[in-house]
Amino acid sequence: MSIPPNSPHVKTRPRRRYDSTRRLAQAAQTRLDVLTAARRLFPERGYAGTTINEVATVAGVAVETIYRAFGSKAALFKGVLEAAIAGGAERAATPPEQRPAVRKMAEEPDPRRVLELHAATQPGIHARSGPYNRVLREAASADPDLGAVWRQLEAQRLAGMMRLAKRLRDLGALRPGLSVEEAGDVLWTVNSYTVYDHLVVQRRWPPERYRDWIVATNAHALLGQV
Repeated sequence: MSIPPNSPHVKTRPRRRYDSTRRLAQAAQTRLDVLTAARRLFPERGYAGTTINEVATVAGVAVETIYRAFGSKAALFKGVLEAAIAGGAERAATPPEQRPAVRKMAEEPDPRRVLELHAATQPGIHARSGPYNRVLREAASADPDLGAVWRQLEAQRLAGMMRLAKRLRDLGALRPGLSVEEAGDVLWTVNSYTVYDHLVVQRRWPPERYRDWIVATNAHALLGQV
């Protein structure tokens, strides 16, 4: 005699709960593996010479996995450069305003000290991102997608400099007649990778001298301080 499905004698297996935390952790690790592989390959082989197939092989993932995570080769490169700027893929996932260095600048009441705190971050950022900036500059003119990445990153950097300029304005520190927009343009230029490349890479300035020059130059231009 068969037992009815709803009989109390029928044992049913409990449904397995969907473990979203584990899935998210696995996806984050996969993304980190892909970025780590790409960070190694792009400086070695250049943008055009690095293929998604090679990145997938080094990362130990399928090509489709990379496209699902990043969408395109240009977007993958953007992720690599943002991770280098932030000091790691984990930090890159944190909104800029939540990063410790940015919070310290937001809480500092002394305008010159704000510029000093910002300048202290620049040698490390440029040293980490320099190899990828060189790849980007060389390939952006020939690849429209990478050219768009260049413009996006520069727009993000300019927005960050405008926030710093607004902080100085809110402290009442900008010299008379200087607008936030002009102050942001000055910061965007003085703190650019191009200036770092000229002074540190080509002219062999020690990072400390470059850092102090940034402070002095910005203080003079924005605050009217010597």
